[in-house]
Amino acid sequence: MRLKEGNKAKLFSVTDFEGNNIKLEDYKEKKILLSFFRYASCALCNLRISQLIQEYDTLKKKGLVIIAFFQSPMESMEQYVGKQEVPFPLIPDPERKIYKLFGVEKSWLKYVKGGLTKTMNKAIKKGFKTGKREGQVNLVPADFLIENLVIKRAY
Repeated sequence: MRLKEGNKAKLFSVTDFEGNNIKLEDYKEKKILLSFFRYASCALCNLRISQLIQEYDTLKKKGLVIIAFFQSPMESMEQYVGKQEVPFPLIPDPERKIYKLFGVEKSWLKYVKGGLTKTMNKAIKKGFKTGKREGQVNLVPADFLIENLVIKRAY
């Protein structure tokens, strides 16, 4: 079941890309952007991470915490998305435990549409090329804006 606006966020405890323990409950006083991406070498996902890195200081000043999930194992995270200097937690979740907890959906139609956009051209021009596809390839990336552990926006 997909979580929706107004639902209480599901609590979790995970280890991020750098070995830090991340507990959602530790951020209960903060605004959190919880982002779910396809896989570590996804060109569109890496473009989005790059955009979040560029906006990070502004978002942080507004009190927003970012936590990003990839359905890739640690080795792929190191090889692809981990090469960017990411100032927020990147979480490898190859079993998609947290994806399932938040009800992140799959769609072949949205997967195909995503690959045919102008955004894909931007990603390629920026040097992001799709590499090894891992996990559920047709997973639909999702964002949850959480405040006081309640989902304020689900996209």
